[in-house]
Amino acid sequence: MRVRAVEHRHRLKQKLILTLIRIVGGRRVPDVVKTLMYRPEFFGAPQCAWTQAVMRGPSDWSIGDRELFAAFTSRLNKCVF
Repeated sequence: MRVRAVEHRHRLKQKLILTLIRIVGGRRVPDVVKTLMYRPEFFGAPQCAWTQAVMRGPSDWSIGDRELFAAFTSRLNKCVF
């Protein structure tokens, strides 16, 4: 389900960045990117900080292991990430 606000109501700065991503990438911007950039102070920044801590913080697994887990999970979910 796509939330209409996340699809169309970004601030000007985020709209410009999303347009640039679309042009350079040559395809539609992934929904997760749109979500992270919609009101970044509310959701995007905390989510990015949490992801950074999980993927790069202290762990028994190496960074490579964690990246592989993330890539495998994304593949199972048919996600571009």
